[in-house]
Amino acid sequence: MPALCRDCLTQFDDGARCPACRRPRITRHPELFQLSIAHMDCDAFYASVEKRDKPELADKPVIIGGGRRGVVSTACYVARIRGVHSAMPMFQALKLCPDAVVIRPRMQLYADISRQIRAMMEDLTPAIEPLSLDEAFLDLTGTARLHGQPPAVMLARLVKRMRDELGITGSIGLSHNKFLAKVASDMEKPHGFSVIGQAETADFLRDKPVRMIWGVGEATQSALDSAGIRTFSDLLRWEQRDLIARFGAMGNRLWHLARGQDARRVASDAPVKSISNETTFAQDTADPDLLDGHIWRLAEKVADRAKAKEKAGRVVTLKLKRADHKLVTRRQSLRDATQMADVIYRNARALFDQTEHKSPYRLLGVGLSELCGAEAADLSGDLLDPQARARAQAERATDQIRQRFGDDAIVKGRALR
Repeated sequence: MPALCRDCLTQFDDGARCPACRRPRITRHPELFQLSIAHMDCDAFYASVEKRDKPELADKPVIIGGGRRGVVSTACYVARIRGVHSAMPMFQALKLCPDAVVIRPRMQLYADISRQIRAMMEDLTPAIEPLSLDEAFLDLTGTARLHGQPPAVMLARLVKRMRDELGITGSIGLSHNKFLAKVASDMEKPHGFSVIGQAETADFLRDKPVRMIWGVGEATQSALDSAGIRTFSDLLRWEQRDLIARFGAMGNRLWHLARGQDARRVASDAPVKSISNETTFAQDTADPDLLDGHIWRLAEKVADRAKAKEKAGRVVTLKLKRADHKLVTRRQSLRDATQMADVIYRNARALFDQTEHKSPYRLLGVGLSELCGAEAADLSGDLLDPQARARAQAERATDQIRQRFGDDAIVKGRALR
């Protein structure tokens, strides 16, 4: 059976260990060197970066996220063993793992590392569809002649480069379509390499739960449960027209996925639609100075991410959740696209001032949408605000200093409120 050593990249046929380096990290599969659609997912990306930079945290449970009323962005595998997972409320995570080290996310750093990983991917293929900073689909169809190696070898080389050059590990899923590649990448984590071939697809899926389908959340799962659909075998008993009649477009998708069919291409031109950041307060607050400080910090984070992605946006959004959980959203269209924290902050603050404040707030968010390339950002300036250009120049200078000396090298006064 075709086999690949993921440490030294030797290809061979027989043996439990690599014949070249004698190591056991082997991936073997009958279709290993024939498949070309992959999903790469970094292993607990944010937490891995923090452990890389702070070796003393290597064996400790690490959670990336906000305060006690915030949510978990990422948990390392030590914390995951205790039951902590992404999007879990922080207070619940700390009940499960009271000795966890909680670290605020450093989005600018994560974005910088993500760009380096993207550059490594581009050495393999131009057909890359990013899903987030830490995962992407890749289509390596037709690249074997270019690289002189099948896609599986190049993918193993990619994660080896990530580990050796960046200190970050990733898991690979390799298959014949996007759905199965995504499923495969979750099968063996961390630092995994899993394969689902065409010949085994039907048998592989038959007894699997439908909740493994990406995008099937609690509401969809509840609807499927009520229809008696819990496994792929259950789906196979339904006629296509009956699934569509009951579930609409989702029913048509489910019919095809039950058979391992996914015709979606790896869309390298899939656009990023928005950039946003939000915070949940430890205690509900109506303090305008405190809220102003948070608006600035969030605007700065959004601007940092926009700059890292070389994007700008034409619409600023302010999101507020009141103590009674009622959500208030306000939007402001800009004359020119921007990626400047100062512009995002001033428009978000204006939206806040225009809002009727009926009760304290538990959550605050700032976003940027209708994105375009950075080359179209902040072109004309503000004729009604003669200091805008000077503030923009000061912000660019601040960016350079922070990039060299760290995010805390310069902190705006209002951020200290």
